[in-house]
Amino acid sequence: MKTFCGRANPSTGALDWVEESEEYDYHQEIARSCYADMLHDHDRNQKYYEGIRSAVSRVRARGQKVVVLDIGTGTGLLSMMAATAGADFCYAVEVFRPMAEAARSIVEKNGFSDKIKIINKHSTDVTVGPDGDMQEKANVLITELFDTELIGEGALPSYEHAHQNLVQAGCEAVPHRASVYAQLVESELLWSWAQLQPLEVDGARLAAPPAVARCAGAHSVCDIQLSQVDPSSFTPLGPVLSMFSVDFSKPVSSSFQAHCSQFTARSGGRAQVVLSWWDLDMDPDGSIVCSMAPSWTYRQPQDAPWRDHWMQSVYFLPAERSVSEGDELRLTVCHDDYSLWFKRNTCQTEAPPPRPCCTCQAHLVWTRPRFGELNDRRRTESYVGALRQVLRDDDGVCVSVSDGSLLPVFAHMLGAKKVLCLMSGSVQVLEANQMKGGVELLEMRPEQLSSSDLGGQQISVLVGEPYFSTSLLPWHSLCFWFCRSALSGLLRPDASILPGAASLHMVAVQFQDLWRIRAPCGTCEGFDVTPMDEMVQSSLEFRESREAEPHPLWEYPCRALTRSEPVMSFDFRHCVPQQPISSRGSLAGRCHGVALWMEYHLTDDITVSAGLTEPISEQGDCVWSRHRKQGVYFFRTPAESSADGRAAVSYSFTFEPSSGDIKMDFSVTTP
Repeated sequence: MKTFCGRANPSTGALDWVEESEEYDYHQEIARSCYADMLHDHDRNQKYYEGIRSAVSRVRARGQKVVVLDIGTGTGLLSMMAATAGADFCYAVEVFRPMAEAARSIVEKNGFSDKIKIINKHSTDVTVGPDGDMQEKANVLITELFDTELIGEGALPSYEHAHQNLVQAGCEAVPHRASVYAQLVESELLWSWAQLQPLEVDGARLAAPPAVARCAGAHSVCDIQLSQVDPSSFTPLGPVLSMFSVDFSKPVSSSFQAHCSQFTARSGGRAQVVLSWWDLDMDPDGSIVCSMAPSWTYRQPQDAPWRDHWMQSVYFLPAERSVSEGDELRLTVCHDDYSLWFKRNTCQTEAPPPRPCCTCQAHLVWTRPRFGELNDRRRTESYVGALRQVLRDDDGVCVSVSDGSLLPVFAHMLGAKKVLCLMSGSVQVLEANQMKGGVELLEMRPEQLSSSDLGGQQISVLVGEPYFSTSLLPWHSLCFWFCRSALSGLLRPDASILPGAASLHMVAVQFQDLWRIRAPCGTCEGFDVTPMDEMVQSSLEFRESREAEPHPLWEYPCRALTRSEPVMSFDFRHCVPQQPISSRGSLAGRCHGVALWMEYHLTDDITVSAGLTEPISEQGDCVWSRHRKQGVYFFRTPAESSADGRAAVSYSFTFEPSSGDIKMDFSVTTP
């Protein structure tokens, strides 16, 4: 059986649908999963183990047989904990077939096959009875169905169904309850991810479209490593509030609910953003707590456990409002069966807010990092400065090739007589600033552009950020090079190209924590989980699974072990070559992997980096762009992670003009 998979095509900027074998999809899911991150999360594992021991003891104290239902068992770890704690039998439910098979192997390897039954179904399809999947209802319910938003993986419907059909009344639950917390803040940094801010270009003000300012924005949660957002970049307007709790030992409802908390403003400012996280109480007394709070809420920030499978959430209010110190405020959180949203209430009788929905289209086109990039004044100054250098006083044609870019607007503001925008444009920005006649939006592929579209003229200036919404890895932006090549017949011989060139950069790094998502586990809390490691390794070696991965490295501290160096260069002043471009070299020392990013040389003296934004410090500290994801190639073999520091890592990069992609290979040699 075949399946269709979407794949970014750097040579066209489009998402191509290609036919793959049925194994391809789940190998990709396993290879890119965070199962290893969860198994390396000792705090999570330990708190679950303590909660399970406590629940089993309480049932035993009532003189009852302990029957466990473990929903979303994954590797079977929590069921093995329950069996070790004294459970008589465990029903472990896992819907993902490869993971269910791995769980069976792990359970067997650890000698629990007579105590644990793996059920490869969704929990809502599990049956109870003499001929069912479960012989009887469980009296201990164990789950790990949570995501960063707590309920985004369908925890509430699963709990609702389990209480109605799979567990006994008055059952013990691990975790026992979850509590959601929130804090209202003002933050220019975070707010720039939600709304387009006014800009100044050559002394003229570029206003944000009113429709965007009035829009409630995208409804999806913004999940980030909030510990990496410096507290100096936001102002708390009130205390951390306990918004609501869910008791998992009792029947749970997945229907719409609203909860309101009242508080006194501690400082004045603009109510813009809600920071949110949740805790799990593993026992009824709340003595065993697994917290998702960011590190800056801890007395000793270094004591905060690191995890990537559960982070923190940022919610953007529908509109910013002024707050004065001492104001009595109300913050409302609503949730349906899968998501949360917040609103600052003006009165007690105000109706609960509806789920946010983008009405301006901009939040559907621009991602949150993209909003931040467009609002970056320093970056804007670089592009405006470069445009000043390349724009001409004649009646030439300036063509912009990038998705949702403001460059054509800037070019018009700087005096370009004729500006054409290919691909998706910023219609609302043009309308809001009475510029629609100054920039012509064609929204066509470069190869479709003809001389008649240019009024018989040739292109004198070709500009691009470059940015393409389908790009996943840094070098996918080389689509600009292919666009430039497609337009070569329409370019003036002396046409200016901005950027004139780009370079791929690399640095060897040692991650503080991110290495955990790809590191083998071996033994987890005393249980052998090597079948899981073997399954992940097999998927990593399947076809294209072992390649660089996109990660926003500003969220993941790392230390540079080498200098940053360019490993490939691309000259946009010339067409894409017919033959591949190759580069080879080597690195020395122990590292978790390499970070890769693009730098765009707008002119001879202006460069914009999509990776490191400051020089590496003497201690190896790195400051990364918040706007684009960098590529990370993780080293996985023992030699690549050896502690002797003497290993040499040889690398090779090959740019393939036929696909527009960059293939890379790393090998290790030891003396």
